[in-house]
Amino acid sequence: MLNSFSKDSLFLNRDLSFLKFNSRVLNLAESSSYPLLERLKYVCIVSLNLDEFFEIRIASLKEQQRLHPDLDSTYGVTLFEEFFKIQQEIHFIVDKQYDILQNYIVPELLSNDVSIPYIFDWNENQKNWAKEVFINEVMPLLTPIGLDPAHPFPMVYNKSLNFIVSLSGIDAFGRQASIAIVQMPKALPRLIKMPITISNHKYSYVMLTSLLKAFIGELFPGLVINGCYQWRVTRNSNLFVDEEEVTNLRLALQGELSQRHFGAAVRLEIDESTPDLLKSFLQKEFSLSSYDLYTVKGPVNISRLIQICSIKELQHLAFKTYIPSIPTPFRLAKDKPNVLFNFLKKQDVLLHHPYQSFQPVIDFLTAASLDPEVVAIKQTIYRTGEDSELMKILLLAARMGKEVTVVVELMARFDEQTNINWAAKLEEVGAHVVYGVVSYKTHAKMALILRREKGLLNRYAHLSTGNYHPHTSNSYTDFGVITSDPRLCEDVDKVFFQLTGLGSRLPMNYLLCSPFTLHDGIIAMIRKESEIANKGRPAKIMAKMNSLLEPEIIKELYKASDAGVQIDLIVRGVCALRAGIPGLSENIRVRSILGRFLEHSRVFYFYSDGEEKLFLSSADWMERNFFRRVEVAFPIVNVSIKKRIIEEAFSYGLKESEFAWEQYDGEYFKVLNNQNELSFSSQNYLMDVFRS
Repeated sequence: MLNSFSKDSLFLNRDLSFLKFNSRVLNLAESSSYPLLERLKYVCIVSLNLDEFFEIRIASLKEQQRLHPDLDSTYGVTLFEEFFKIQQEIHFIVDKQYDILQNYIVPELLSNDVSIPYIFDWNENQKNWAKEVFINEVMPLLTPIGLDPAHPFPMVYNKSLNFIVSLSGIDAFGRQASIAIVQMPKALPRLIKMPITISNHKYSYVMLTSLLKAFIGELFPGLVINGCYQWRVTRNSNLFVDEEEVTNLRLALQGELSQRHFGAAVRLEIDESTPDLLKSFLQKEFSLSSYDLYTVKGPVNISRLIQICSIKELQHLAFKTYIPSIPTPFRLAKDKPNVLFNFLKKQDVLLHHPYQSFQPVIDFLTAASLDPEVVAIKQTIYRTGEDSELMKILLLAARMGKEVTVVVELMARFDEQTNINWAAKLEEVGAHVVYGVVSYKTHAKMALILRREKGLLNRYAHLSTGNYHPHTSNSYTDFGVITSDPRLCEDVDKVFFQLTGLGSRLPMNYLLCSPFTLHDGIIAMIRKESEIANKGRPAKIMAKMNSLLEPEIIKELYKASDAGVQIDLIVRGVCALRAGIPGLSENIRVRSILGRFLEHSRVFYFYSDGEEKLFLSSADWMERNFFRRVEVAFPIVNVSIKKRIIEEAFSYGLKESEFAWEQYDGEYFKVLNNQNELSFSSQNYLMDVFRS
């Protein structure tokens, strides 16, 4: 049946799919069933997502356009046409963002006694206070630059807040004033709390942009201010380090990071009231077209409003704090390494974050660092945070004389500097630090403990679908397994051996690893389901992931659908597979689940004639994960753990009706309840099941 469809019609555009995901997030911001601050957070998250999208994807598309202007994209249109569609969709999303913010969230904040008053709403006392704050706390940090031959246009940091000021008059040196640029230091808070004694509401905040607009004249004494308009430029943030040429990746990357702030401009956001002349001036300065210009009805960087969501006094407008549970064995074995390892020797432990705490992972590594019988700890790090308790444990273990080996991925996007800093600290205390394999990001999530027991070395491993990041473990859904299975732990040790040393590919007992066996392994399991279906026997595939893009996998899923395999895919974000198309994918259902937590687990299920093969993985089904990263997928053989994962990932996920969307040929439709049926939230249900 694939032959009936043109190559271009087999796949959805990845960038448009990503933007549709952000539209679904905005849909949550409109939902009255969510607390107000959570809705504001979703609006801010979309801004953060779009920032990265421009910095990476749009920047790459622009570079392709520049180098190959007549080249067709992979979707049957020219790069220009593809880019035009993407920009149209982004403009629609941005307009919707500001509409939700200005017409729904801000008024609802006000009705909850939270105000962000505009300049024209200030009374005399508020004006006096605002001026004092500006003169004493803001103005000393500002450096206004009047543009003339001796004062060229300043270097502008990526995503920094700036103002363009239209001026008239003659200055002290006899110069004719025209245009000035004011850059706002990042050290300044974007929201400043107004004293309750002068506020008309219980909680009032003034935006930094309002302070500057109100008192811009203080920066240009004796001149006429014709207008003052905020703007922000987004730059290409792709890093280029020739990993095969450099002798020290860390030093080379450190040098490249300093240039990220000043890459080529890819987007200009500006106050909608800015005169056309000034808009054109900035466009020309940054070599941008009219489609790269986004005029906005409010702050140019909505994401900075996310600080409202963490204000302690406003937490009654957010989700109630959820306290995850800790499995009983870890509670009983707290600070008792012998007790913990004796338990783990007998039984594997499944952790489903954030419903279950990340603390057992911390305790597992803490026990290893303190236990005199533990001789070595091996760990991969992709993202971990600037103040990571886990990294401090590894530092402690190295100081305690353990053999600590850490594979730190320096090229983890936007976490490069954090990882460089941790790598340096680890080296200082004598840990073995390697940066993975040249040209392959180490994305696998693994920890391995080697412990001497009765004269023999035994291994214990932690494998996960998510990062070793205590903060995201509170907001991302992920599965992790702590195991002493000798064959699985041996596989993990082999992966570390390959990452730190040199040599031929090592055979594995259980693990599927990219860039070697993961892609072929998934293809083989899909094909087996097709063969089973062709024989008239039940066949089923279920998979949960963040993104589905790899073309060969998608083609095999189409073939499996044609063979009669029932396929359920839970793909939170980008999905290039067209679902529900007669003759192509009528047996494939794709759904996206959003909610309080970000769905991050990667889980793959194949019925396999009743054998029910189940894998957890660090990898999405994308080309980069299969061919340009070091990833692992590990089988779940423990019957009770397998049952739990199938139930928690798929049974509840496919029953979801409160925050689920189903895709049909690229369009997403909100899942509606059947008549007289209560809505079901998988996340809320699991929170209740595991509540501490």
